[in-house]
Amino acid sequence: MNLNQRIENWLSDNKNAFRSLDRPFVTLSYAQSLDGSIALRCDEPLALSGDESLRLTHQLRSMHDGILVGIGTVLSDDPQLTVRHWIGHNPQPIVLDSQLRIPAKARLCCLPDKRCWVLTTVDDQGTVIEGLEITALEGNADGQVCLQRALKLLWSRGIKSLMVEGGASVISAFLKARLVDALVLTITPQFVGGYKAVNDLGKISRCALPKLKPFFSERLGDDLIVWGNLDYGDYAA
Repeated sequence: MNLNQRIENWLSDNKNAFRSLDRPFVTLSYAQSLDGSIALRCDEPLALSGDESLRLTHQLRSMHDGILVGIGTVLSDDPQLTVRHWIGHNPQPIVLDSQLRIPAKARLCCLPDKRCWVLTTVDDQGTVIEGLEITALEGNADGQVCLQRALKLLWSRGIKSLMVEGGASVISAFLKARLVDALVLTITPQFVGGYKAVNDLGKISRCALPKLKPFFSERLGDDLIVWGNLDYGDYAA
């Protein structure tokens, strides 16, 4: 059994075992360099994944009901969030955009088979952008979209499994809120010295730092794939 099949089986088992009454199973997946960089700068994207790990990413996309990124990723990368390097269905694209900055010309506004869902804190029922479905939610103390409310909404709309791809503020927010259930991380053999994937997770004791348990790793092409379940010590995810 090759690595792609083993990770697919592992993730399927985890999703099937997950039990929640109000939120999807959350898989965090992204690529970083050896020093933890995901881009040269916050507004300058950098393609890191090799061909094999890129196919794995698209395989993972096909295994989830929804795929979520932050507005920073949309503005810098202009992603499609579709399955192109693997055979499978396209997940529902979702963008966290607290100030509703998504451009009308973004590629997510013109997907062939889905309307992108944009979750914002801007309560303006008059805002209409073709190709998007905009939903206003109450923000958190920092003025950002509340992740707990967002996940509860997605669950009610049929999103039972969610893949989170970034960027850094979204990755950090999900880890800080202890809402990540599984991780599939691609590590590329480069030093970049750029924009890091994870920033401040707040005041937290060492025993409660998020960690992988169990922990698996294997080389795929030139990259290293690390995967496992997130454990939060004395806190429940």
